[in-house]
Amino acid sequence: MSWYKKIFKKEEKETLDKGLEKSNQGFFDKISKAVVGKSKVDEEVLDELEEILIASDVGATTTIKIIERIENRVLRDKFVGTEELDKILREEISGLLLENPNAETGNIDTSKKPYVIMVVGVNGVGKTTTIGKLAHQFKSDGKKVILGAADTFRAAAVDQLVIWSERAGVPIVKQSMGSDPASVAFDTVQSAVAQNADVVIIDTAGRLHNKVNLMNELTKIKRVMQKVIPDAPHEILLVLDGSTGQNAFEQAKQFTAATEVNALAITKLDGTAKGGVVIGISDQFQIPVKYIGIGEKIQDLQLFNGMEFVDSFFKRT
Repeated sequence: MSWYKKIFKKEEKETLDKGLEKSNQGFFDKISKAVVGKSKVDEEVLDELEEILIASDVGATTTIKIIERIENRVLRDKFVGTEELDKILREEISGLLLENPNAETGNIDTSKKPYVIMVVGVNGVGKTTTIGKLAHQFKSDGKKVILGAADTFRAAAVDQLVIWSERAGVPIVKQSMGSDPASVAFDTVQSAVAQNADVVIIDTAGRLHNKVNLMNELTKIKRVMQKVIPDAPHEILLVLDGSTGQNAFEQAKQFTAATEVNALAITKLDGTAKGGVVIGISDQFQIPVKYIGIGEKIQDLQLFNGMEFVDSFFKRT
């Protein structure tokens, strides 16, 4: 639960507030309309609230949990005024997030050296950008980082990762287009061990998530890395585009079935009113949301902090 104790810097909090502005405004505009002329939270208000949460891409399963929690409070307290709805929603969603598995405050387990992160996700979700931003953050923390360009099926993927490696000032291991991805991963971890690196980040192919061979390919990459580092990868980070709403749920379903995802990064939350997707995915998949992307700048990938996220999501301007 340690991320609930993390103290955000003022600029981090301001960036988070701004990044969730569209989600915040859309959500509260709808709630204001739902309660107009109503003095208490009744069945009609709860029905409206259910629709609002689903429209915010919280997801049906998680929405039902939240509505049931509020119904229980209404039954217990007998009368709940509509002016209390913001506060109750905030408390119940915070409580729900607190029950879900949470990422540790620190980025990596420093007892693993090098700490190997395998990054998965479909093309277009911001996977390469997320890797670049992570590399920058780790390097800024004084860590030695090596990238591995194991998405060898698209020249653009390798080229983009090379640009990010130069921008972040970290080395990259790559091979020619069409090379065996597992071979690239093997070379990368071998190089990392030889150079006494702290962190290895391996990009993988972002082909369509419903391809049957995805599981085989990811399993092969893991098996080959384990010849060098027996417990690698230490983290399998799934990158999801928050702006795609329900499609992000479907991708999470496919990837968690294909490999042992143990951390999530949800990107592009600044350009959408679908910030509720973070709440739903965290709850439904029981996998820690570790990072959220809330802007274009290199520092706009933040370690997820559930308390701060809910505070920004519910901030009235």
